[in-house]
Amino acid sequence: MSILRVQNLTKTYQSGGRTLTVLDNVSFELQPGDTFSIVGPSGSGKTTLLGLCAGLDRASSGSVYLNDIRLDSLSEDERAAVRNQYVGFIFQNFQLLPTLTALENVMVPLELRGEKGAKRTAQELLERVGLAQRGHHYPTQLSGGEQQRVSLARAFANRPKILFADEPTGNLDTDTSANVVDLIFTLNREAGTTLVLVTHDLELASRTQRIIRIRGGAVVSDSVSENAVETTK
Repeated sequence: MSILRVQNLTKTYQSGGRTLTVLDNVSFELQPGDTFSIVGPSGSGKTTLLGLCAGLDRASSGSVYLNDIRLDSLSEDERAAVRNQYVGFIFQNFQLLPTLTALENVMVPLELRGEKGAKRTAQELLERVGLAQRGHHYPTQLSGGEQQRVSLARAFANRPKILFADEPTGNLDTDTSANVVDLIFTLNREAGTTLVLVTHDLELASRTQRIIRIRGGAVVSDSVSENAVETTK
């Protein structure tokens, strides 16, 4: 069974009496454990596609099946429940809750699921990303790289089947980016999670097994990466 199936996905907006097409008839399918990049210039529809795949928004036409659940037939609350069950997120701007410590941020998805031992699990995840001693710090007390590692720990707290990463290194310097990327691929491989990565960084994209390129909302190429096997071992 595929983990993500996208069929003829189209997204349009009305603007000033005109119809703007942001995504045009996009289709692809991913199997459990696949690593996958969506690349393209700014404004090409990458982030819109990611949001539709994750059930954050509805398409104008077409369908998204996540873990064989058809998202476009669900209410907003039902889609949120599916995300909580199966999905992890990493964002360019970290999206940590500023009034919570690093440890508390990682605990949030665990507590939403009503899991016992949330604090212990969150502490173990912070240790895994090298922040065992930073759990009591608030986001403003952490560097950009540390904040992204907290968000990575939080993303894996639910043991997601699929991880959506939107420009995860966009706000980080080169050295910090390399460390965060290595961590993403290591944790992803260990957990057997499917990775969907939106990036303009072709070197980062080449580390995934498959790359689709989008221009003007349409897929212009869908290829297997030559470097993926070597760099994700």
